[in-house]
Amino acid sequence: MARKKLFQYVGKTPIIPISAKILTIFIILLLLSNFMTNLLSINLSQKQKNVLTNQLLVNELKEMYITAGNQYQIYSYSKNKDECIEALKKSAASTFTMDNSCALAFDRTGKILFFTSNNGRTLDSFNDKEVLDKLNKDFDEGINQGSVSFDFGAGEYFGIYKYHNDWNCFIVRAELRSDTKREMYTVILISAAIIFGLTIVFLFVGLIVMNKIFGNVKAITKKLYDMQERQQLEVINIDDAPNDDITYLAASFNSLSVSVNNLLTTFRKFVSKDVVNKAYSNHAISLEGNQRELTMLFSDIKSFTYRTETLGNEIIDVLNVHYNKVIHAVHEATGVVGSIIGDAILAVFGTELSNAEKSVKSIDAAWAITNATAELREKMAERRAVIEKKRKLTASELRVYEAVLLDVGVGIDGGTVFYGNIGSDEHMANTVIGDNVNSASRLEGLTRVYHLPVIVSDYIKKESETVTDRYKFFEIDTVQVKGKTEGKKIFFPMDTEVEGSEELEEKFKVFADALKAYYKGDWSKARKLFKQADMEVCEVFLERMGRKSAPAKWSGIWTMTTK
Repeated sequence: MARKKLFQYVGKTPIIPISAKILTIFIILLLLSNFMTNLLSINLSQKQKNVLTNQLLVNELKEMYITAGNQYQIYSYSKNKDECIEALKKSAASTFTMDNSCALAFDRTGKILFFTSNNGRTLDSFNDKEVLDKLNKDFDEGINQGSVSFDFGAGEYFGIYKYHNDWNCFIVRAELRSDTKREMYTVILISAAIIFGLTIVFLFVGLIVMNKIFGNVKAITKKLYDMQERQQLEVINIDDAPNDDITYLAASFNSLSVSVNNLLTTFRKFVSKDVVNKAYSNHAISLEGNQRELTMLFSDIKSFTYRTETLGNEIIDVLNVHYNKVIHAVHEATGVVGSIIGDAILAVFGTELSNAEKSVKSIDAAWAITNATAELREKMAERRAVIEKKRKLTASELRVYEAVLLDVGVGIDGGTVFYGNIGSDEHMANTVIGDNVNSASRLEGLTRVYHLPVIVSDYIKKESETVTDRYKFFEIDTVQVKGKTEGKKIFFPMDTEVEGSEELEEKFKVFADALKAYYKGDWSKARKLFKQADMEVCEVFLERMGRKSAPAKWSGIWTMTTK
């Protein structure tokens, strides 16, 4: 933005205020204004300009910050740091309006990432140590943005800063204070020369007329401009507005705004939030998608057919209670709901996260879902205990009680999948497609086989271990699921922060030794260790081995005959 524009623009079309048109009628009145009144007006305007200058710096810093994020993403792929830094400098320089405007970025040691200025000056390091120490102290206290004043030999600068986590540096947009003062003195001198010929009478009349007629218009248009900038519809306050056609237009807009917001709220409930955000910002949704590295979570209710037969239509109420907890857990972990199919839900992680964090978040969601379901079972058990203090449950009541004791399995896998919109111009759906999606579903199915609430793939294990040590992963088996030709290791992610995890870890250590013997074909030793581990998952292997020895050419891979 090289110069401040005279009018508000919508696209390339200037919006000329109606007050400016009528103002030409009263131009003679303005030419007769009083010197002292206008001088006061200039001083007040200068104060307002200082406020607006700060606001402008905030907006320009915001643009620099967004550009820095975009350039970092480009740098992550291209590895061309110099080109990305140069692009940042050009973007920052495009906003300069004063002779000594500058933008810079430096890390916490003062090392300059980039520096650009209208006066052509160069800077090797941020040498105002007192200011640097203050920024670092604020950063350590959790403050990563604000105003800043500094001096590196060219005079006192003032500006706005914000810490960028990707580049690990402070980004600053600043102006030389003497520039703004010089501009203020120039404005005062020019204005003083003009306002000598103004008279107090006509200015007073003109101001009264303008404020009377256009006070309401300015308030409404300012609110509309603000909404357009933030791309957010709101209701305009017209409580004190006069009863005229402008107020009627504002009331009509309020009605439309409420209707659109209601539609948007409904829209958010039926599609994932990233689709809503894209639709709102781009004003359109198209059939498009791309290959992305994502993590998929699949959760299903066990014995759902039995529960449906028992509860009938009331199963919908039970599902709504269940999904209220499940969807909240997914959203809390920064995931999006891909689809809900009856008793099953598919959640996707990584649309808003990057790197291995998506896998850790998916495990967080998995345990939140499992714990929420367990809490529901506990509440039902408490309710049963209260009733049975008075009487025993009837056979039909007991059957209903057992039907509402929901239990779920969760399978998680990740990898490269297609994520986007498919369908037609008349109807489309946001979806995720790929072999890893099917794998997450099959892993969920294995929770029933191995009697474990959560099972994850090796992909999830490796990604999560690079981020946190909260979860310990215990290998459960190597299986060849139906439709696949190779064996795949499956893991149980144990949460070390829950009560009883230490005791469970000791059992899994014995289980791990048993699994090694099982893989090697020493089934006699494996049986002893599986019995010693004394876990429900061990029963699967004890039943599988029976009293037999390992078959000839035993590979350690168990082939599943069902999905």
